[in-house]
Amino acid sequence: MRIHCKILVIAVCFGVFLLLYFFGGNGADDPPFKVAKDYFPTSFGIVNIVASKLTKKPLHKLNIAQKQGPEDRKEAKISRGGKAIAKSKKKSEVGLGRSASKRGRAEEVMHLAVVACGNRLEETLTMVKSALLFSIKRIKFHIFAEDPLASQFEKGFIFQLSQWPRAISNKFQYSIYPITFSVGNAEEWKKLFKPCAAQRLFLPVILKDVDSLLYVDTDVLFLRPMDAVWSFLKAFNTTQLAAMAPEHEIPKIGWYSRFARHPFYGIAGVNSGVMLMNLTRIRSTLFKNSMIPNGLSWEDLLHPLYQKYKNHITWGDQDLLNIIFHYNPECLYTFPCQWNYRPDHCMYGSNCKGAEEEGVSILHGNRGVYHDDKQPAFKVVYDAIHEYPFEDNMFQSLFYPLQTKFLDTVNTLCGRIPQVFLKQVEKTMRAVYEKKVVRHVRPPRK
Repeated sequence: MRIHCKILVIAVCFGVFLLLYFFGGNGADDPPFKVAKDYFPTSFGIVNIVASKLTKKPLHKLNIAQKQGPEDRKEAKISRGGKAIAKSKKKSEVGLGRSASKRGRAEEVMHLAVVACGNRLEETLTMVKSALLFSIKRIKFHIFAEDPLASQFEKGFIFQLSQWPRAISNKFQYSIYPITFSVGNAEEWKKLFKPCAAQRLFLPVILKDVDSLLYVDTDVLFLRPMDAVWSFLKAFNTTQLAAMAPEHEIPKIGWYSRFARHPFYGIAGVNSGVMLMNLTRIRSTLFKNSMIPNGLSWEDLLHPLYQKYKNHITWGDQDLLNIIFHYNPECLYTFPCQWNYRPDHCMYGSNCKGAEEEGVSILHGNRGVYHDDKQPAFKVVYDAIHEYPFEDNMFQSLFYPLQTKFLDTVNTLCGRIPQVFLKQVEKTMRAVYEKKVVRHVRPPRK
């Protein structure tokens, strides 16, 4: 009996040994987590970033498996066999629902509008380029241009599409519209301030099939993904239908608080160079005003408002927007100043605390500063983006030239705080590298 027990114990131990060997061997066969590293130089707080030596290859030619996340790889495996698909559906309808919802969110399209007249072709294309550099979701551009410029835009986009990588050109669509005004005298509207600038007032009327939209002036540059400003739509409360940044942070030296001869929003007014709009809400709202007690729709309000204040407004359509939101303050959400950073925020001393802490998110080069030497810090950023060739190594082709040229501006009022201009570019670039370049290989099973 004792011999039989000993034989039984030996057999059990041998079986356990075989099982351990089998599972241990399989685990050892799996490749470990691999990350290819490259050095990302430090400057103004830059730290070492995990990058890939695969940057020698175009990003759009990287192996698809490198771009796929875990969920994508699972779906790819399941699709190889009908039985596997059937089993997956039986096991978890909820899981498939999650995957579908993720794909739905990924396909969301952001809408961006710009109005360009006169000599604004290159400036507008550079704005488009900056929006595409870092953004995650697809973008639909709505470009309003007068007749001679419209054909130039068409040719410009065709040329750019032939030069840009497919990964970039696949991220956007565009439509070009003529300059039109639904009410009043078109020539008067065109000459209201800068050529055609008043067109932005009519976007809710023209783009009837668009729910939400970001409008920007041609002299705007994105220094982080457009997705970030687009997300402010979710921050709107039930009455808010548009968002803009203050015209000035210090009312004592602000233009509206000192010189305006008409009502304006808040204590310093708002700047309309970056304007996020829920067009659906705008179209369905009756706006309070100083003309009639019952309120007017957006389209019905514009022309009588212009007729009443046309002899008192200096900044054209921006003044009309200030008047509208003066009487309807509950309808406006205000951005922090780093989302519409202009020379006014640094030329008289730094007065945008948000930019000092977080860096500039959207740069607005009004006063023509991209094209003269009055504010070289702004011109350096514009030139770096304008000349960027969409190469894989974004540090060498974009950030390094930007950082190097910035050294020549440190003796200017705006250039003396380089981290304001470089912080978000650096942060965004790091995120792009981590997402597109770092290779994540399946970790070993336990």
